[in-house]
Amino acid sequence: MSGDTCLTTALCPAAGPKPKTCSFKGGSLGNKYVRLNVGGSLYYTTVQVLTRHDTMLKAMFSGRMEVLTDKEGWILIDRCGKHFGTILNYLRDDTIALPKHRQEIKELMAEAKYYLIQGLVDMCQAALQDKKDLYEPVCSIPIITSPKEEERLIESSMKPVVKLLYNRSNNKYSYTSNSDDNLLKNIELFDKLSLRFNGRVLFIKDVIGDEICCWSFYGQGRKLAEVCCTSIVYATEKKQTKVEFPEARIYEETLNVLLYETPRVPDNSLLEATSRSRSQASHSEDDESFEFRDRVRRIHVKRYSTYDDRQLGH
Repeated sequence: MSGDTCLTTALCPAAGPKPKTCSFKGGSLGNKYVRLNVGGSLYYTTVQVLTRHDTMLKAMFSGRMEVLTDKEGWILIDRCGKHFGTILNYLRDDTIALPKHRQEIKELMAEAKYYLIQGLVDMCQAALQDKKDLYEPVCSIPIITSPKEEERLIESSMKPVVKLLYNRSNNKYSYTSNSDDNLLKNIELFDKLSLRFNGRVLFIKDVIGDEICCWSFYGQGRKLAEVCCTSIVYATEKKQTKVEFPEARIYEETLNVLLYETPRVPDNSLLEATSRSRSQASHSEDDESFEFRDRVRRIHVKRYSTYDDRQLGH
């Protein structure tokens, strides 16, 4: 029988005398096998393996700690025996193939911590971190399923919000020849922006709205701008829906919403660029400044792209 074999995994407890406590004198056994009962799982191994590393097992089998044995001489360890074979393999080889599933790695790490096997604990922690980095999404994009959900997301967000509404089926007219390509370009740009600014802006998708392709921009819970990418054009005998791709305008509005981030500390450069000395400015200048800002705000409220290619006289 090899030294890394588990004899059984279902040892039923039997009535009999209680386990006795004794000091294990392992120095004279050398490479001879010892018998271990770990939570009902039986293992054969050697004292040399158990005492290779400075762990709790070394303390148990070098005589520094008392151990429990049953009447047949099996040394009792009151732990789950599921991963003890892996523990022994690590003590033998200083490396192991870790389980594939996160839960099993966590179970193995708990046993390694109990036996004070720091090297194995470090391996498990590194593997868990790698799996977390592998499966954790870079960014999460909510998809709107109702107007109330949209309202709740925007009001509760501490970040600026960029929403793309695209609803290809919401169309009573035929599309122009390049509309499908432009619709795809809008979706691709949304994906790129969401990856670039995912930590600073909340990006959401809406597939139930009335528009076919429309961008909306929110800051501090209120709508700041809208870029509608559709317009109606007239062919010879029918109306058509034209989808546009105003890439520069979308980039501009996305950068504008970054001004509505909640900063952790005051942005001195932004304060310096936007502040005015009220003690030096006249009342008329203040009125002019407020009027200008109000006019700019109205321009950013809503922008539609319209196009009409009808022939003259129609």
